[in-house]
Amino acid sequence: MAIREILTTNDESEFLHKKSREVTEIDNRILTLLDDMAETMYDANGVGLAAPQVGILRRVVVIDVGDGLIELINPVIVYKKGEQIDAEGCLSVPGRSGTVARPEKVKVRALNRNGEEITVSGEGLLARALCHEIDHLNGTVYTDIMIAEITE
Repeated sequence: MAIREILTTNDESEFLHKKSREVTEIDNRILTLLDDMAETMYDANGVGLAAPQVGILRRVVVIDVGDGLIELINPVIVYKKGEQIDAEGCLSVPGRSGTVARPEKVKVRALNRNGEEITVSGEGLLARALCHEIDHLNGTVYTDIMIAEITE
């Protein structure tokens, strides 16, 4: 495993706005990517990381909001309910935060590292993290959709 460099909007904004490609084969490169992303996320004290944030345009996400690591390959939101408006930050947007509207509850369908289809249900922070990281896969950074910037 290795800690990868996290791209920021300061130096790689065009890259972070590109859409990621679907993973068609879960091979050793994808498994290494998952491992490296988890290590990178934990090292940066984040709760989520998407592959584009480490320079890879593939639909791969890792999340841990305190309940254990979730690895998602080709995640798709299949259900949304309610709304929550809260503060958000991002490892790719250092030193900034803003309020963003997200669903209160979501269900996401994806593949796990073994290629098995899984469904992850989340509410509150987990729902926010799932939406935030899937947005990255679609080339959206939270600052593109924030309601207002939070100033210190």
